[in-house]
Amino acid sequence: MTNIGAAASDIERRSWLPMVSLFFAQVLMSFNVAALPVSIGGMVDDFDVAPTTVGTTIVVYGLAVAALVMLGGKLGRRVGWVTIFRAVVISFGASAVLMIVSPSVGWAIAGQALAGASAAVIVPSLVALIAENYHGDQQATAIGSLGSARAISGVSAFFLGGSLGTLVGWRPVFGIVVALAVIVFAFSFTLRSDRGDRTVEIDVVAAIFIGAAIVLLTLGFNNLNSWGVFFADPKAPFDLLGVSPAPVMILAGLVLGQTFVLWTRQRVRADRVPLVDLTVLGSSRERAAVYAMFVVVALEAALNFTVPLYVQIVQGRTAFDTALAMMPFNLTVFVTAMLVVRFYKRYSPRVIGTFSFVLTTTALTWLAYVVNNNWETLPTILGLIVFGIGQGALVTLVFNVLVTAAPTRAAGDVGSIRGTTQNLASAVGTAVVGALLVTILGFTVASAVTAHPRIPDSLIDQVDLDNVNFVSNDALRETLARTDASPEQVDAAVEINEDVRLRTLQFGLLFLAGVSATAIIPATRLPNYRRNEIPDPSEI
Repeated sequence: MTNIGAAASDIERRSWLPMVSLFFAQVLMSFNVAALPVSIGGMVDDFDVAPTTVGTTIVVYGLAVAALVMLGGKLGRRVGWVTIFRAVVISFGASAVLMIVSPSVGWAIAGQALAGASAAVIVPSLVALIAENYHGDQQATAIGSLGSARAISGVSAFFLGGSLGTLVGWRPVFGIVVALAVIVFAFSFTLRSDRGDRTVEIDVVAAIFIGAAIVLLTLGFNNLNSWGVFFADPKAPFDLLGVSPAPVMILAGLVLGQTFVLWTRQRVRADRVPLVDLTVLGSSRERAAVYAMFVVVALEAALNFTVPLYVQIVQGRTAFDTALAMMPFNLTVFVTAMLVVRFYKRYSPRVIGTFSFVLTTTALTWLAYVVNNNWETLPTILGLIVFGIGQGALVTLVFNVLVTAAPTRAAGDVGSIRGTTQNLASAVGTAVVGALLVTILGFTVASAVTAHPRIPDSLIDQVDLDNVNFVSNDALRETLARTDASPEQVDAAVEINEDVRLRTLQFGLLFLAGVSATAIIPATRLPNYRRNEIPDPSEI
């Protein structure tokens, strides 16, 4: 740690104008990501393709960010953070223009590939530029604003994107992305100027190792449900002696990740510049912060998957209802991420982190017991608010710990590690909870229908219980209409469906509470200082 406890009075306070550019840069990326799901319906109609084909735009964006973010961090140090930041903001805006004018889905996919490559540089740039422009309490507040930007972008993208998509079409949604890029570029001229270091080497071999590892891990986890957790599903593109390609990709990604670490350590021993400085994870405190970040993002991704699944698929309600259901959580994260920095003077990261994970564990456990078929009940809203308080505090805290621990010259490496961790955690959180819920549902349905006195074996034989998934009551009735089920048997099946879905959701929330609990002890290894400060770039 460096300069911990520096007095606020000794720190020169800077204008918040530079932070406007950095804040809206985070909004730019988050809004683009959130706007893609909102635009899928319009793109399907416009391009006359399947929803899965349009969904490739989301996958391509995520893969580009995950695979290139570490390379982006090194390019920033070589070219200069302000210079490369302006360049990729322009290219991000160009990607939105490409979306607006795209005559086919291929152009849209190319646009999101360009956006992802641009974001791979913006992510580490945000950390590096905060390190160069702000210190002490201002630096902590600036980091908190990035967490708030992510939360508010999702809400605004849904409402603005939904409104524009309904009234005008999906293309004007990306006009907002262009406008955001213009704002970011204009305010970037208030950022402190820096000089690149042409002597910085770029380890191409390490970039290939980590890029391939991240792509394989992300594809593997994202496709666990559709390709099969172990045995290959018919939807899998191929199989290896009957084994699903998803776990094979995950295994290969882990091996390549270990190879990347070994290669990087070998370069350091040879006094050569590595792709990323692993010394930023040199102590147990920094590793605890990365683990905490992984858990935080994974829990958020899991909840963002679970609630829409239940509200839209199970209850058959609209995306607008989903946004309202998630509003208590999203708004609480937004407010808490900004306000938690006020507690840094009184409480250490260790205390805040431990307390926050206790909050998230308690909230998820509470939700598991009080949740029912109506998300608008007061106990459920209370649980989402408490969970949002814990999440909002942790999003800012763990990021701040990593930035504070690293010297300014390594701030881009911190940003790269942050981007890699968040992308992997998001993929893992969504995939694991999805696979878990479907597995629990399958076992529970099979047990319930077999034990129910009004469901005969002859009816069970007419239904495929090997591919059980979440369905609404109306969809279940349509399926049973194609069998010889009597009205009484249909009613019994619907009753089973409602009960099993709810119990599966409760089991899933309890599982997430358990994951949250695993981070409480590691959180006690977070730094025990109160005020924090990263060194001025001139000191390094």
